[in-house]
Amino acid sequence: MNKIRKYIIAGGGTAGWMAAALLAKTMGEHIELILIESDAIGTVGVGEATIPPLLKFNRFLGVNEAEFMRATRATFKLGINFENWKNVGEDYFHSFGHAGKDHWTSGFQHFWLAGRQRGMSSGLEDYCLEVVAGLQEKFAQLPENGLNYAYHLDSAQYAKFLRKIAEDNGAIRKEGKILRAQLDEQSGYIRSLKLESGEVLEADFFFDCTGFRSLLMGQALHVGYDDWTHYLPCDTAIAVQTKSVEPARPYTRAIAHDAGWQWRIPLQHRTGNGLVYCSQYLDKDTALDRLMSNIDGEPISDPKLIRFQTGARRKQWEKNCVALGLSSGFMEPLESTSIHLIQRSVMRFLRMMPFNEISQADVSEFNEQTFEDMDKIRDFLIMHYCVTERRDSEFWRYCATMDIPGSVQQKIDLFRETARVFRKNEELFAENSWLQCMMGQGIMPKAYHPIADKMSDKELEYFLGQIKDNIARSVSKLPRHSDYVRQYCGIKEA
Repeated sequence: MNKIRKYIIAGGGTAGWMAAALLAKTMGEHIELILIESDAIGTVGVGEATIPPLLKFNRFLGVNEAEFMRATRATFKLGINFENWKNVGEDYFHSFGHAGKDHWTSGFQHFWLAGRQRGMSSGLEDYCLEVVAGLQEKFAQLPENGLNYAYHLDSAQYAKFLRKIAEDNGAIRKEGKILRAQLDEQSGYIRSLKLESGEVLEADFFFDCTGFRSLLMGQALHVGYDDWTHYLPCDTAIAVQTKSVEPARPYTRAIAHDAGWQWRIPLQHRTGNGLVYCSQYLDKDTALDRLMSNIDGEPISDPKLIRFQTGARRKQWEKNCVALGLSSGFMEPLESTSIHLIQRSVMRFLRMMPFNEISQADVSEFNEQTFEDMDKIRDFLIMHYCVTERRDSEFWRYCATMDIPGSVQQKIDLFRETARVFRKNEELFAENSWLQCMMGQGIMPKAYHPIADKMSDKELEYFLGQIKDNIARSVSKLPRHSDYVRQYCGIKEA
């Protein structure tokens, strides 16, 4: 008999129900799975933008995409438009796509830089299908994943959608507030959870999805927290939802201001808005006024204040508990990675799922791989703040001169000197993401690979022109994003 058979997920929300859905779908016949949540406890619920790996997660669950998008009021996302990040009034687009065509020796940027030096390249964005389609607000699902995309979605509705999958595959939801975790005196493992009602629920393994409170990993197991505020100084967000007043664009907007940035995320039925800022440089009342004066459409929710500390738990798996979501750490939502980190940890756990007993080797490997994910995402976020020409406020002057990890500096220096970017250990953000953002934030490489000079002017002009023209023709044939969403997965009027 499997000694580790009974699992409890402490907390619901996106993290809890993602875990429940995948565990139940994969192992539902062989385990007991209970999720405890309380209707009285709200969720942060502002993580409405996603990245492409979520498509794989949904496929593992056997999800019908149109049905999922209808249920979550979703629209398509081709990337993020970063406004005022390089400098006030200057924008760039970080897409999910790939610019141009690479050679085995070097990326497309080397040929583009050669063309720029010879006066025959237009902006790098003209050579990426996702950027051109996004900025023209066009979209369609193309054969062989011709357009790389993700979603804007209502995370509360996504949790409900996942709950049905989980319960259909044997998961049981238990209503109740968790008072505390009770530990085994000898092993220090979590033995049970005591609810406010007095009921005690025992299990062999636990998932901490209790949000910032981290009732299991933080409070019961006393796992410490690494604070990354020095690198990522924003510590507060205010979120509000508004009625849609324009057709949904197929991208998220990240609009920098003098003490942080503002998001706009278009769903089918509303727009998600939020102001992220550093409380050292902006007070709450001024931040609220700034947000409310920079929204389009009538507010349909009260503004919600969220205080956070960017960082990570020092262990993601400790004894018989894995932390997921906000209980494991927090990455500000600049690159829409919160749901992805939940997905990665749940999938990783299933690959390392214990049988008779927990292997410390598995625990160590799980923690190492998860820290690698979080560190690399942290580095990518840091780059957005430190690579900037903005010096117009104390906040941006701090960001431009702050100490940064050597791993970030190495990537910046390598790109600035040679136009090269290398992806290590399957890190989430590949070469093209670093390329688009570093160049968009103002780094123009000093040199390029000599292979590009093997092309004559005529050959290089033809090579660049063909790519650009093919993209322009392809985008001209695409429908409007809002029209495609309405036809494919539009919410039916009552």
